[in-house]
Amino acid sequence: MRCAVIKFAGTSGDGDCYHICKNILGQPTEYVFHKKTFAPQDFDLIILPGGASHGDYLRPGALAARSKVMNSILDAAKAQKCILGIGNGFQILLEAGLLPGAVLINKNLKFHCDDVFFRVENSDTPFTGLYKKGEVIRLNLACKYGNYYADSETIEQLKTKNKIILTYCDENGNPIKEANPVGSLENIAGIINSEGNILGLMPHPERCAEEILGNTDGLRIFKSILQYVEGGKVRGR
Repeated sequence: MRCAVIKFAGTSGDGDCYHICKNILGQPTEYVFHKKTFAPQDFDLIILPGGASHGDYLRPGALAARSKVMNSILDAAKAQKCILGIGNGFQILLEAGLLPGAVLINKNLKFHCDDVFFRVENSDTPFTGLYKKGEVIRLNLACKYGNYYADSETIEQLKTKNKIILTYCDENGNPIKEANPVGSLENIAGIINSEGNILGLMPHPERCAEEILGNTDGLRIFKSILQYVEGGKVRGR
């Protein structure tokens, strides 16, 4: 699996994503600077990491979504390549129109950074094939603008078409208000596009992917993609 990790000015999660793809999964991995371009056939997985691209000026992800490299990412999306947007990468995908909706400032107007519980709502995707539907996992959340919002029609489509991938929950899997620190509608933490090849999520699986970090719940996202790309897709168990 050939992996690209996109670097924008202000990106901070690129090193962790590169480490997972290159050193943990053992896959050929390259950094791609936001002023560069690539062909769809160059990569199987494109990762837009977290951070504060271009200082989050204007709106989080707004300037990055208009970078030169986004032309290549749009082409890759049309070619059904797997695209993963994490944190600020999710915000960029929203700003680019590759995923529906937007993110607002957190409900308490503050930056939130902590490990949070999430429930896997759909295990039949290239990104979640190694999880069980309904499984509760723990991932790190670090954002000030993580409050997912969309109009009622979009929310209904996400629900009826099973495009909500992760939701905030308590440790027992209950989607209660208190388990949603950012205030997202329907406790949404991650969504996928209609074609199923683009995932955006606010938590950081790359920070929960090694035993030395005390948590490997996030590693299965990357392993699921690898298995999918190599043709051995495993559906939710």
